[in-house]
Amino acid sequence: MDLYIYYRVDRAHATPLFGKIKGVQAMLQARLGIAGALKRRPGEQDGLQTWMEIYQGILPASAEDFTRTLDRALEDSGAAALIRGERHVEQFEDVAPCA
Repeated sequence: MDLYIYYRVDRAHATPLFGKIKGVQAMLQARLGIAGALKRRPGEQDGLQTWMEIYQGILPASAEDFTRTLDRALEDSGAAALIRGERHVEQFEDVAPCA
């Protein structure tokens, strides 16, 4: 299962948030073996950027635990306070071929 998490970031918070998110992702890689990617939609709207975190290869049985660990890490790092509005979490799984 893969998680895609997107949210808005004020231009003024982009640099500090980048460091915090990369730190959280390094911790998740070291502790859980799950690497994260960080993307940004090109451009801005009203001084806000749209960012996306991607986490791939999460076992379905551990997705809820992973999400809780990620949320806690974002709070502990101070990253959550730099995000504007809600974080939107989407789960996707591979499409199995039809037999």
